[in-house]
Amino acid sequence: QVQLVESGGGSVQAGGSLRLSCAAAGNSDSRACMGWFRQAPGKEREWVAVIDRDGSTSYADSEKGRFTISKDNAQNILYLQMNSLKPEDTAMYYCAARPFHLVYGCAGTYEYWGQGTQVTVSS
Repeated sequence: QVQLVESGGGSVQAGGSLRLSCAAAGNSDSRACMGWFRQAPGKEREWVAVIDRDGSTSYADSEKGRFTISKDNAQNILYLQMNSLKPEDTAMYYCAARPFHLVYGCAGTYEYWGQGTQVTVSS
C-alpha cells in the first residue's frame, strides 16, 4: 500500500551536512505520519524525527537544532537535513510511515518502512 525509497546517505566528516530523501508512494492516509529512524550497529532502532500531514514536527532531543525534517507534498518526498554531524550519528537511516491516530497522533508503531540509507560520520 505504501512504498518508501530512501536516498542521500554517504560518508562525511564530523561537522558536515547531509540531506536524506525518501520518495513515497501509495495510499496517502496510510502515510499521514512520516518519520525518520536510525539504527547503529549493535544498538536498537531509535526515532529521529516525525512530521504529520499538517506539517507539525517533532524531534528526538539529541537531534533538536541540528536536524530538520520537511516534506514536499507535491512531489511526495520526505527530507531530513542533517547539520553539524557527529560520529555518533553514524547509522542506517530509515524512512517510515503510518496513518494518523485520532488519540495518539503520530506516536506508536510505524507500519511501512524503506530499505534504509547508510550515513557514516568520521571524526
